[in-house]
Amino acid sequence: MIESKAILYPEKRVGHLPGIDVGYQFFSRAEMVAVGFHGHWLNGIDYMGQSYGKLKEYKGYTFPLAVAIVLSGQYEDDLDDSEDIVYTGQGGNDLLGNKRQIQDQVLLRGNLALKNNMEQSIPVRVIRGHENTSSYCGKVYTYDGLYKVIDYWAEKGVSGFTVYKYRLRRLEGQPKLTSNQVQFVRGRPLRVLSELPGLVCSDICNGQENICIPVTNLIDDTPFDSTCFSYSKSVKVSESVTWPPKAPGCCCKGNCTNPRTCACAKLNGSDFPYVRRDGGRLVEAKDVVFECGPNCGCGPGCINRTSQRGLKYHLEVYRTPNKGWAVRSWDFIPSGAPVCEYIGVVRRSDELDNVSENDYIFEIDCWQTINGIEGRERRSKDVPSSCTNLIPKMDEKASDTTPEYCIDAGSFGNIARFINHSCEPNLFVQCVLSSHHDIRLARVVLFAADNIPPLQELTYDYGYALDSVIGADGKTKILPCYCGSADCRKRLY
Repeated sequence: MIESKAILYPEKRVGHLPGIDVGYQFFSRAEMVAVGFHGHWLNGIDYMGQSYGKLKEYKGYTFPLAVAIVLSGQYEDDLDDSEDIVYTGQGGNDLLGNKRQIQDQVLLRGNLALKNNMEQSIPVRVIRGHENTSSYCGKVYTYDGLYKVIDYWAEKGVSGFTVYKYRLRRLEGQPKLTSNQVQFVRGRPLRVLSELPGLVCSDICNGQENICIPVTNLIDDTPFDSTCFSYSKSVKVSESVTWPPKAPGCCCKGNCTNPRTCACAKLNGSDFPYVRRDGGRLVEAKDVVFECGPNCGCGPGCINRTSQRGLKYHLEVYRTPNKGWAVRSWDFIPSGAPVCEYIGVVRRSDELDNVSENDYIFEIDCWQTINGIEGRERRSKDVPSSCTNLIPKMDEKASDTTPEYCIDAGSFGNIARFINHSCEPNLFVQCVLSSHHDIRLARVVLFAADNIPPLQELTYDYGYALDSVIGADGKTKILPCYCGSADCRKRLY
């Protein structure tokens, strides 16, 4: 792979690698090798050899130097307390058998490298491997950050042979440990939900969804008040809102398969917006997606009903150190997959009081986006001509650019109300029309913007413009952003 230049970072380097954040997960050792994150298929210690000492940037260092270690239960003498590790050096164990030590270790290669790291205060990347039934190799490997080697010694191991031990301590100022907070990954289903560490609520939806949604808190003593809102799978319509009539449907039978004859596909530019892979994935973000609805002849398994099937991923609400409650998935979510719909009470925007005090208001601004109001960015250059008559024309005399309708999830909603903002989100907002064709009252569905590994926080961009939120006192409100992304704007609004 090195000779064919197939490795992303072929030169070994100390510290973080660009694009690989703490918490990133690899689904095999081969993936780490391909990236250059850890260069060995089997050895636990990846290190820079003597040849690196000839390079100008490493002048004065003593080699070998360790760059990364994998901790995955390969040695019987390992001890792991997350923030502090006692790591057993490499060599002398039965790699293909019972993993027991069968001969003495020697202070060479990777073992010598870790000793040199300690003496020169060079940190090392730590990757933890855990069993995971959803991974094609049976394990998943999580990057848990940089650790410093603070001590080393030789001793007789459990099997009576000499082993080298290294005590490592995690550097401060890094993101909280994912594997510490969740006690590694949940690749296997829990036998009973009560096994879940930090469990404070077994299911916030009370059985309404196909999959239960637990709540955990391993951060502080903040209770989860499940009585503060009512969970629902579908939106509730305020009395002030006149719901549009049902849309005419397609004449397809069973499943829609021919985009040239399907009336709903024609509204999407004579093509289906989804592919069937992984249960249905959106091909690209669009101004609006027209799905099949109640008057269509197709059944619930139709590909053009992909976002209507409810939750399919195991989601969890969990406590964060500085962002309150958040949401993550126990499952891998492929790019383009629908995650959840934003549920709440559909209201007229002008009927809301103290909007600035309600953090769960979602403006349905699909019409404003299509018309490019207030700098909103269009997703496609042209709306298909077959559906232009369905989109209300912009009133040139209108000065109010506020969307006419919104979704209020303050006291009535679903899992989406707990999803946080990020300046670099892994979800995107997609307006969807299915039961009717009034774009001002489109459904708001969150889709995966990229492949999302298990246990990564789910986030989307709230879309606030700076200085756009005015408090009850008439003053501009300022709210800091704690998303932690590299390009964080530092303010939510």
